[in-house]
Amino acid sequence: MNYTAYLKEIGRGPNGSRPLSEDDAQRLMSAMLDGGVPDMELGGLLMAMRMKGETLDELLGFYQAVDKRVYKLTAPASGPRPVVIPTYNGARRQANLTPLIALWLKQFGVPVLLHGELEGHGRVATVHVMRELDILPCATLAQAETRLANDLIAFVPTSALSPGLASLLNARSRLGVRNSAHTLVKLIDPFNGVGLRLISASHPDYLQLLSDFLITTGFDALLLRGTEGEPYANPKRRPELRYFQGGESRVLFEAESGPIKSVPPIPDTCDAVSTARWIKRVLAREISAPLPLVNQLACCLYASGYSQDFNQAKAIAAVETGSLAAA
Repeated sequence: MNYTAYLKEIGRGPNGSRPLSEDDAQRLMSAMLDGGVPDMELGGLLMAMRMKGETLDELLGFYQAVDKRVYKLTAPASGPRPVVIPTYNGARRQANLTPLIALWLKQFGVPVLLHGELEGHGRVATVHVMRELDILPCATLAQAETRLANDLIAFVPTSALSPGLASLLNARSRLGVRNSAHTLVKLIDPFNGVGLRLISASHPDYLQLLSDFLITTGFDALLLRGTEGEPYANPKRRPELRYFQGGESRVLFEAESGPIKSVPPIPDTCDAVSTARWIKRVLAREISAPLPLVNQLACCLYASGYSQDFNQAKAIAAVETGSLAAA
């Protein structure tokens, strides 16, 4: 494969570059995932795509290559569909509350698969908080399936799901910036279409790109603007929560605007111990949870099939979390 030709196409910056076709994008990503691209060319390709930005066709082609290289899991035989939560950013300024969403769902009998890296890269990663909550990463996919069947929750390292994708994620430590793999890893469903994806993005352009991707593919997902790159609603101001199903989308909650309303106390620090302690108190209903997170829980209960009626899902989430105002 002539990687120089690809670099000439995409390496001319956001205005001078030409997008790849879907087929070319799939071939290129396949080579990168399989370790067939020399380091110098790989770095150049990742940086060029970072500067240019992915088109929808490129993202579709990249995803097809990734999906073929993600090991698949068997979902629990009964109950709601599993929720797939990618967690790759961690917390730096405020507590990482992704584990709260996961553990709430577990309480309702909804299977949850979290996947992410085992290192926080200077941030408090979800895996750090999960360890404080006595939930350890799975060593194998077989162990993950057992935990999902028995405990309804499992954390799987990216390296176990897709070694090639994990390798591209690790390139960030050498290049200093994110690359296309950081977007693609949020889109995978190890349950081969059975799972409900919980997807977040930080920038409006990427939210639009991911929306177009979900409409085109018909995948089922909840999409929101994440908090510090993590897939949970900002506890101080709710983002738009949009549900995608079968190529159509529906806004379940509009984004809040205007002055910030009063919110229940959230952890003052973002360290794993304090965050885990706060999450335990919320799960025990000793303290109230921020309404945007309760709203997100309601969306997950509805989209996972726990409740067939969205108004019912909102009421259940409000009552069971002690946050009646959320209904």
